[in-house]
Amino acid sequence: MTNKNPMKQIQPAFPEWLQGRVQHVEDVLDDLLPPADALPSRLHEAMRYAVLGGGKRVRAALVYAAGQACPVSGSVLAVQASLDRAAAAVELIHAYSLVHDDLPCMDDDTLRRGRPTTHVQFDEATAMLAGDALQPLAFDLLASMPIAPALIVQATQSLARAAGSQGMAGGQAIDLFSVGRALTRDELQTMHSMKTGAMLACSVALGGIVAGASSASRQALDAYAQAVGLAFQVVDDILDVTADSASLGKTPGKDAAENKPTYVSLLGLDGARAFAQELREDALAALAPLGEAGSRLAELADFIVLRDR
Repeated sequence: MTNKNPMKQIQPAFPEWLQGRVQHVEDVLDDLLPPADALPSRLHEAMRYAVLGGGKRVRAALVYAAGQACPVSGSVLAVQASLDRAAAAVELIHAYSLVHDDLPCMDDDTLRRGRPTTHVQFDEATAMLAGDALQPLAFDLLASMPIAPALIVQATQSLARAAGSQGMAGGQAIDLFSVGRALTRDELQTMHSMKTGAMLACSVALGGIVAGASSASRQALDAYAQAVGLAFQVVDDILDVTADSASLGKTPGKDAAENKPTYVSLLGLDGARAFAQELREDALAALAPLGEAGSRLAELADFIVLRDR
């Protein structure tokens, strides 16, 4: 019996696909970051230390999976190059946020991705400047995407809003102001939707923007992203209680020690786990209009909710 479609590509299993995306974006970041020996070399060393050699690269994977979920409008090569830059951009913003969050004036942490935080490895001033430099580099990468200027503007606005006072930075501010306070479930959800969810949702949006997704596809992607972005933080709250530093790659138990409001403190461990599963189901349901093309996004939702680190 002959294959009726011999040109059809066999898709790798999810673990192989994800590992391939992780290695690919690592190579892209290695190429796009300034060389360590370029002046000012210590700053560039710190930037590369903060970005390379660790992390789950979930945000980058979401960019690629969202781009794969939409029929490509335009040159496939241009879209692929643009997805690379968009994936690198969200990882740069994420890395800068971690460098700043770990500083003594913020979360004062000494362990990140299983190794000393950037300010411990270098010094506080260098770490601050490394974060400062990573942020504009992210927007420089978006500006250089070889796609229509209107799409570049949309992508730039999406990332700027997700990283700013109405997104990640604002969520971190609320988090700092909420230490020792009892938040309602709505207040906690608002904080986490901004602090963590906004950048994850932006990662999905960027994949759709770069691919030239239709309005209907973007709506499906947005609904998926809202659910999976919040689920990521709920699971983070769970792991802060249940995981050890070896598997987590950072100091566990800090939220409870610092009396920070979390989904575990609000709902209990079982309640938080049930809420994460509810969000997972919402994310999967949102992908229905995309059909089989959304399968990688579905697998990423499972990975985010079922992960143990």
